[in-house]
Amino acid sequence: MKVFAVIPTYNERDNIERLIEQVLAQRTDIEVLIVDDNSPDGTGALVSQIASSNPRVHLLHRPGKMGLGSAYREGFKVALGRGADFIIEMDADFSHDPAVLPRFLEQMGNYDVLVGSRYLNGISVVNWPLRRLMLSYFANVYTRLITGLRIQDCTSGFKCFRRSVIEAIELDRIRSDGYSFQIEMNYRCVEKGFRVGEIPIIFIDRHSGSSKMSKRIVREAVVMVWKLKVGTILNRIFRRRSSDNAS
Repeated sequence: MKVFAVIPTYNERDNIERLIEQVLAQRTDIEVLIVDDNSPDGTGALVSQIASSNPRVHLLHRPGKMGLGSAYREGFKVALGRGADFIIEMDADFSHDPAVLPRFLEQMGNYDVLVGSRYLNGISVVNWPLRRLMLSYFANVYTRLITGLRIQDCTSGFKCFRRSVIEAIELDRIRSDGYSFQIEMNYRCVEKGFRVGEIPIIFIDRHSGSSKMSKRIVREAVVMVWKLKVGTILNRIFRRRSSDNAS
């Protein structure tokens, strides 16, 4: 079995070497793919140095900031090309604990997609201001209400996918970023009938660096859930009319 942890980075030099060490220490079948958006602090150069002496570390260097969704799409494609059986997405700042990775993989026998959930057993978030916590929590309530998803943490960026899931999802059609990328991926997985589950995690706010949250990302997520819902309704209408015409 080959597992790829796809980790987007931008100015994560202070974290990245230690993170790579901890991810690789979890299991011998895990490899790391860093997708770096030309970090000014030299994150990419440091990862390149590490990769030169460790065949389990890979670097996808991009010319500049192109968005989180774009980083994952490109990273997923590279992981598939390198023969990944499972693909994990996670943050580079230790808000996602590498120690959870074995638990992800142990549970994948029952699921096609597994989400690390901050809200499965109450609220498991550390070091967030109340305003940010409420924004995230109610964004998930809003998303479930509009889309019908039964996932408690629709916006989590800590997940594990089977290879077959990523192959079935048309990645080039997923143009969203940030929170909405996570929502859209979940929606497409459920739409295609894949088994999506959750395991509880404790989310700890960034150890260093700064938050990548923005008003644009929040607005995109608000609009995205309606696009998904309306798209599903229109597809049903189209299929119904096609069926009626065929008969």
